[in-house]
Amino acid sequence: MALAAFFVLLALLIGILVTYQIWYSDPYVQQVLSLDGDPVRGHAIFQMNCSSCHGLYANGLVGPSLQDVADHKSRVSLIHQVTSGQTPPMPQFQPSPQEMADLLKYLESL
Repeated sequence: MALAAFFVLLALLIGILVTYQIWYSDPYVQQVLSLDGDPVRGHAIFQMNCSSCHGLYANGLVGPSLQDVADHKSRVSLIHQVTSGQTPPMPQFQPSPQEMADLLKYLESL
C-alpha cells in the first residue's frame, strides 16, 4: 500500500513539474518576466479590470482577497491565473506583456 501511495505521489509531482515547465517555456510568460513592471500602472490596470470583483484595495468582494497573494503564488502562477480564465467566474484576461508585468508588480506590492 505504501509503495502505491509513493508512485501516486511521484506521478503527481512529475505532473506538476511538467505543467510548471510548460508555463515557464511559454513565450508570453518569458516576455512578462523579462520586463520591469510599474506598480502604479499596475494599480490602474487592476482598478479598471479587477476591482469590481476583488475590491478597490484587493481585499475581496465577489472574488477573494488578493492581499499577500504573491506570498502564496509564484509569479508564473499569478500570470497563468490572470490570463487563463480557468477559475470561474474569473474571466480570461489577455493584457499585453507590459501590462501584465505592471499588474504583477502591483500584486506583489499587496
